[in-house]
Amino acid sequence: MIPSPILVISGTNRPGSNAARVAGTLIEHYRRAEVPAELFSLTELPCQVFHPDSYATKPPEMVAAQQRVLAASGLHVVTPEYNGSFPGVLKYFIDLLKFPESFEHKPVAFVGEAAGAWGALRAVEQLQHIFGYRNAHVFPQRVFIPMVKEKFDATGKLTDPELDARLAKQVQGFANFVRRLTAVQS
Repeated sequence: MIPSPILVISGTNRPGSNAARVAGTLIEHYRRAEVPAELFSLTELPCQVFHPDSYATKPPEMVAAQQRVLAASGLHVVTPEYNGSFPGVLKYFIDLLKFPESFEHKPVAFVGEAAGAWGALRAVEQLQHIFGYRNAHVFPQRVFIPMVKEKFDATGKLTDPELDARLAKQVQGFANFVRRLTAVQS
């Protein structure tokens, strides 16, 4: 049993992003698998978090986001690739979260998406280093989505059955990973 929802993080604050489409697809797979999951998009970050004082005094919306991360049984991060890395806003979000408890022994899975041929491989590998440094339990089955714009129709529905199957398999595997870690840590 998973004690609290898995938090699916759409790792950019770009409105209408491909990361949001992928994150929505993951949420649907969790629902079908009857695994509790919630979506958190970085578009939900208030502009007050970008004020220098927010490191010391978190705006209420950031405190709420931080609580969702702390309460989550696991994190499923969807990251686009921007300029050979992950979005700066995702790093900033990570930096604003409580250290070390936000990721300490927290199960984390990754999906990378990009317009190019590598599907955000570099972005995911860089995030794995950060989460590893923060003592997270990184789920080894990653999904990379190259040419992401070709994978969704105009309504935002995933049209690639092979990719859909890989995402469903990752969701099932990650849910089992979270269950096992939760049992061991109890």
